[in-house]
Amino acid sequence: MVTPAGKRKAVAHLVDAHGMSERRACKVIGCCRMTMRYRTTLADDASLRQRMRAIAQERRRFGYRRLHVLLKREGYLINHKKLFRLYREEKLTVRRRCTRE
Repeated sequence: MVTPAGKRKAVAHLVDAHGMSERRACKVIGCCRMTMRYRTTLADDASLRQRMRAIAQERRRFGYRRLHVLLKREGYLINHKKLFRLYREEKLTVRRRCTRE
C-alpha cells in the first residue's frame, strides 16, 4: 500500500523526469488528481499544549477526561480524541499516590 505522499512523489518524478502532464502521470499511477493538489492545514496547538501541561502539573490526579472538561470551561474547543492524542504526546499520565506502610 502506497501512501498519498508516496503517490505525490511518484507523480512529481514522472512529471519532472519524463515530461508527462500531471493528468497523464496520475492516470498511469492510478491516483486521483486531487491527491496531488491537497495541502494539509495543521493547527498550531502550542498554547493548548502549554495549558494542558500547566493544569496537569497543578492537578496531578486529573486524567485527560477531566482535563477536557476544564479546558472546555476555559473556552478551548477540542475533540476528546485529539486531546487524548496530545495528552499522550506530551507524556502526561495520572501520577499514583504513594502508599506508605
